Amino acid sequence: MLESVFPNKNLTKERQLIFDKVMTFCKEGLNSNQKFVFQLNGDAGTGKSVILTKLFLKIEELAKQNKTDNYFLVNHPELLKVYQENAGQFVELRKNRFLRPTSFINRLHKTGKKADVVVIDEAHLLLSDSDHYNNFTQKNQLEEIIKLSKVVILVFDERQVLKMKSYWSQSLLDTIIGKQHANYQRATLRTQMRMQAPEEVIKWIDDLTNNLKLDKVNQGNSSYLSFNSNYDFRIYRDAEKMYEKLRDMNSKVGESRIVSTADYPSTLDGKKHYVTEGQFKLPWDQYNYSNVTWAQKPETINEIGSIYTVQGFDLNYVAVIIGPSVSYKDSDNIKVDISKYEDQEAFKKRHDNDVSNLDESKKKIILNSMNVLLKRGVKGCFVYFHDDKIFNYLADNQG
Repeated sequence: MLESVFPNKNLTKERQLIFDKVMTFCKEGLNSNQKFVFQLNGDAGTGKSVILTKLFLKIEELAKQNKTDNYFLVNHPELLKVYQENAGQFVELRKNRFLRPTSFINRLHKTGKKADVVVIDEAHLLLSDSDHYNNFTQKNQLEEIIKLSKVVILVFDERQVLKMKSYWSQSLLDTIIGKQHANYQRATLRTQMRMQAPEEVIKWIDDLTNNLKLDKVNQGNSSYLSFNSNYDFRIYRDAEKMYEKLRDMNSKVGESRIVSTADYPSTLDGKKHYVTEGQFKLPWDQYNYSNVTWAQKPETINEIGSIYTVQGFDLNYVAVIIGPSVSYKDSDNIKVDISKYEDQEAFKKRHDNDVSNLDESKKKIILNSMNVLLKRGVKGCFVYFHDDKIFNYLADNQG
């Protein structure tokens, strides 16, 4: 699970070309009076974080000789734990340079200093509106970070936007960066590196989460449907049977966890709240106060992970419960009911006008969460739909 963000991994040819391009961009930016911003795009699992962590290691190796002040930001507490843990294994890296964006912004405003190079992982999690609860009093975190830096390198995936208060689109990014009159470049990673899956599996997930389309599957039995491939992809009729198989795989290969869309009640009140589907019943993950990430803790095989727990991480196997907000519509299509999505906090309305169609944006958040959850598994992915009409449709339409 830590390998995807470990900074000394070897790069593929595609990644190495982009890495070299970004390094050249950083050197030019440090010698310029103009702001420099580089945006690295790519779907979940394409290796964006691999490039970013290796890049930051190289930048920090050079920091002593070129006397630069650099930071690595991520607005994800579980990922931040991993980055800080990894930093302790490299003499060039300093743990206090790995921060949440709000901490960075407030620290530099307080000291009156400016950073040289700032890299931002999961930039789609940056706040795009003020959030006094999280001590962010300005308007937009990316805008503030660019103001406080010479060079900004950010990783972005529009399909991983999960909240209205951090709702991003390419047009909004263009507007924010354009206001700073920055030298602005982009690159996109296209090769899926996390999932050891064939194109038909990736296409099935993309059609579901992009187009609300249910494609046919190749094989099936009374318990589950699957594709004829080495990647262990299964659609289960019964959530308890899916969980039993996941526990078996966890005992064999480790780092296998069950997760769910936010379609079941959960409140941060210190009590356990359960996801129940027939004979299946497990509690949601509890708030993780330790320095060990949720999926690294052996006991969390007995909990349900949320999108906020596992985003950005690799698992060997992932089992995904897709809840009541997603249901069978007709023919090969599904529908999304935003009223059944329990994470209404994610839908709190923004104050600007970037969101032209609020309901469509909310649907997109639900589909984005499904896309992220379904692309966690390196070796396999199991899926269960609350609406059994979806399984029945797929079982009746095997190609």
